Amino acid sequence: MSDIWGYQPTTGYLAGASLIGYKVEATDGSIGKVDRHSDEVGASYLVVDTGTWIFGKHVLLPAGTVTRIDDDEETIYVGRTKAEIKDAPEFDKERHLGDAGYHEQVGRYYQGWHRA
Repeated sequence: MSDIWGYQPTTGYLAGASLIGYKVEATDGSIGKVDRHSDEVGASYLVVDTGTWIFGKHVLLPAGTVTRIDDDEETIYVGRTKAEIKDAPEFDKERHLGDAGYHEQVGRYYQGWHRA
């Protein structure tokens, strides 16, 4: 996966579409709902509110983890397990908007889980 911060063409994502409120499904179950997202070129991501699953935490998912978007069901599927997402670097709402180093750390983590 060459661009972890970009939606893959096969996901069905349409630039400018709002994904807020969509359910997010890992490969082994639900992880929460989209709280916010960005489709900025080279910096696209989802911020997922995990609700009670991880005690009300938020997680940052690079757009490259998205495998499919079902607009009819308002569901986003990501190619990671719940454990992989739970063990990701903690979401830092202060750092994620302006700290390239933070995005590099998160990107490296998710690229490390990529399977051919």
